[in-house]
Amino acid sequence: MKEGTAIIVGAGPAGLTVAYELVHKTKIKPIVFEKTNFIGGISRTINYKGNRMDIGGHRFFSKSDRVMQWWQSILPFQTTPCGDESLDIAVQALQSDSPDGLGPGALNENLDRIMLVRNRLSRIYYIRKFFNYPLSLKIKTLIDLGVVRFFKIAGSYLMAWVFPIRPEKSLEDLMINRFGRELYRTFFKDYTEKVWGISCSHIGSEWGAQRIKGLSIAKLALNTIKKAISKNQKITQKETETSLIEKFLYPKYGPGQLWEEVARIVEERGGKIIIDHEVVGMVAENQCIKKAAVKNQATGEVSWLDTDLVFSTMPVKDLISSMVAELPEEVKSVAEDLRYRDFMTVGLLVKKLRIKSDEAGRFADGLIADTWIYIQEKDVKLARLQIFNNWSPYLVQDPSKVWLGLEYFCNEGDEMWCMPDDEFAAFAIEELAKIGFIDVSDVLDHVVIRVPKAYPAYFGSYDRFHVIREFIDKFENLFLIGRNGMHKYNNMDHSMLTAMLAVENVVNGETSKNNLWEINTERNYHEER
Repeated sequence: MKEGTAIIVGAGPAGLTVAYELVHKTKIKPIVFEKTNFIGGISRTINYKGNRMDIGGHRFFSKSDRVMQWWQSILPFQTTPCGDESLDIAVQALQSDSPDGLGPGALNENLDRIMLVRNRLSRIYYIRKFFNYPLSLKIKTLIDLGVVRFFKIAGSYLMAWVFPIRPEKSLEDLMINRFGRELYRTFFKDYTEKVWGISCSHIGSEWGAQRIKGLSIAKLALNTIKKAISKNQKITQKETETSLIEKFLYPKYGPGQLWEEVARIVEERGGKIIIDHEVVGMVAENQCIKKAAVKNQATGEVSWLDTDLVFSTMPVKDLISSMVAELPEEVKSVAEDLRYRDFMTVGLLVKKLRIKSDEAGRFADGLIADTWIYIQEKDVKLARLQIFNNWSPYLVQDPSKVWLGLEYFCNEGDEMWCMPDDEFAAFAIEELAKIGFIDVSDVLDHVVIRVPKAYPAYFGSYDRFHVIREFIDKFENLFLIGRNGMHKYNNMDHSMLTAMLAVENVVNGETSKNNLWEINTERNYHEER
């Protein structure tokens, strides 16, 4: 099919990528319906009094040449040195033609529409000390852990290596096999259970397989050796596990800048993006979606539209409930029990940080250099801390202040979710002060952001998700894409790749959806086919 109308549900990365691909490669007119009053999904940038927030933190890094080149076509990469020696090396690598396809950029840092090259430092804060994430095999790490704990970690790793758990039924099994029981209990168990709200023994191992892929003790050791002897500073970092990358690209004004630019291009080329409108119904005939019901959020009015194609990024649970048809009982049952984890961020503006760090973990002005920090302390509910100054200095209106994001995981309707904004912000401020990061008297301002259904969960009825997939894949013109659309914990580049392949399938007349489901399941998803 090369002409017609496509309804795209959701204006996040996957939905906007589909629209962009359609207006460039077909004569199909995309109409994007977004139920909220913003675009970008969880990859949007929130502007609060001139301070910009990145919800969840988005590194622009991919092992897919296609995605890296796609980003570059929207926002060219930084080509002007920025005074940071380690970053300048990466900038110089971008300026030269390379087999990676990342040729010279067109703009410099003095212009606004640009991707900056950023250093990545993310650490774990545990027992009131900093540990590199992923853990580095350095003397300081051993000293901070203590001799007894270190030998327990080494012994349990050897035990897991000799006697692995088979089969790996849960996330707990997978992590014990990768890292040993003691290291798992020390650095992974509590944080992961903060994120998901349930025991790791009740979470499917597939989540770990997707999120940490080839990461292991052996890979950590190998990476330490390679860093010591390698001079390869290329931003592509293709030979490095994703969790171990040290540099990434980042839009000057946050991730939403890129998606706002994509939306502008889509509309310039004839596509439509309509906010505050929710797709609430779908009617099928002969295994094809023929009509979609769209609700105007402001007026409550519902309109029915004809369509030739549907690309859905809405939560699968909502998609199934929107279908106007007699559904198999098993499909309804699985959909109803799909679970999600919700997310809250407190944007916090402070005069300064109280916390100190070693030379490797701070800038000359004293600000610690972390982009984000995993909070492993058991006496607070805070899970992760973003330091937006370090993502891009342009996210902060006043560079002399520190702009933070305090991240909490919860369930919609629970105690944290239902707290009034000021009460929740006060709770978060007290927690951050408790673990030594700030003085309460240094807080200048705050804002609270809630994100429902931020993370599709690998428990509930997830182990029967194949029932839904088999049912939905029968509809030839319906494509599930993106994180919530496929109920897969995809990174942004994975979501974009599902969108790109879905459009390819349409152009090529391919009715099978198998290639979409393979994204982020194969180790070498980035290899060109």
